[in-house]
Amino acid sequence: MELYNEIKELCIGAKNASFTLSQKSTSERNNALVKIANAITKECESIIKANEIDLENAKNNGISQAMLDRLMLNEARVKGLSDAIMHVVSLPDPIGAGNTFTRPNGLKIECVSVPLGVVAMIYEARPNVTPDAASLCLKSGNAVVLRGGKEAINTNKQIVKIIRQALKSCGFDENCVCLIENTTRESANILMEMRGLVDVLIPRGGKGLIQNVVNNSRVPVIETGAGNCHLYVDDSANIDMAIKVAINAKCSRPSVCNAIETILVNKSVAKEFFVRLYEETRKYNLEFRGCDEVCKILPQIALATDEDFDTEYDDYIVSCRVVNDVYEAVTHIRKYSTGHSESIITENHRNADYFVNNIDSCALYVNASTRFTDGGEFGLGAEIGISTQKLHARGPMGLGALTTQKYIIKGDGHIR
Repeated sequence: MELYNEIKELCIGAKNASFTLSQKSTSERNNALVKIANAITKECESIIKANEIDLENAKNNGISQAMLDRLMLNEARVKGLSDAIMHVVSLPDPIGAGNTFTRPNGLKIECVSVPLGVVAMIYEARPNVTPDAASLCLKSGNAVVLRGGKEAINTNKQIVKIIRQALKSCGFDENCVCLIENTTRESANILMEMRGLVDVLIPRGGKGLIQNVVNNSRVPVIETGAGNCHLYVDDSANIDMAIKVAINAKCSRPSVCNAIETILVNKSVAKEFFVRLYEETRKYNLEFRGCDEVCKILPQIALATDEDFDTEYDDYIVSCRVVNDVYEAVTHIRKYSTGHSESIITENHRNADYFVNNIDSCALYVNASTRFTDGGEFGLGAEIGISTQKLHARGPMGLGALTTQKYIIKGDGHIR
């Protein structure tokens, strides 16, 4: 009960702060964000020290190297956090946009965008989510309640401390940005019960976390992020391009949700592709798991199971399968995809069209890496998540996805 009351009071504080925040002007919100960005740069050393504690704890708990990379902050990455906030400052204010029309009876109706209110986030070992979420919410007039994972708790506490101090220094309610410091499952479950205080809950993390929130939350949820992404190499593909894209999509940062987990290759180019890919990824120690046909080409690798094709590894592991054509590739992707990002490498326009028109993921690529599914790469600034659902928001979620709309109707004694 003590933890429940603690989280409820924190959410009440955020709710109250959301009302004052919604009254702040664009320039006031931008000025606050500039102060936050400058404070993060100034406090770089303290952030890195807090992060070093988290990294040491994570190593002692046997966290994989890929996940350690996701957790780690250095001077360049801290600067990146600050730069991302400054980019949000440069973006147009989403609040107040809309249109006005007059009905035949003389009623003037204005539809305007407004903040959602209080946004809550449950996320795992990615400390960059903390300032990204805070800056996007503040810019769009929303208070935010953050509940990060235990792996990044010291880093998150330090970043939120800096943000709250900066907010207070410029006359904002510091409860515009709140952090739940308890990282047990109980705290997440309690946050899911805060309907009426929290307006929307956004989970970011692995499949288990996301499904737990979707299935159990009483607060409206935007489902994000689980990324069982696929690359299909067509029989007409430029193999040099396919190798380059595959390495980037899998090995540049395997722990992120837009990295591919499965590679499907047309049977006519499978041998050339897999032999070359295996050799060119040895420096990454990439582990291959393949179907029977791939294992004939690469007898040294393990046989892939159905579970492998259904897994988001977030690691240097990839599932591989030989398919007869684009139709079989699409059938496979429909069965296993989480609706995130899929790519086809092809010179055949008809096959490209079939691929993008018959797969229902939020981002579909032709001759490009899935690693571009990102708010920054799409020109949205820092993203609060990548929605894999269809209602309200889909794909990388920038400022516009953190607003809703209301109607303002003006009359002159009109009655119906």
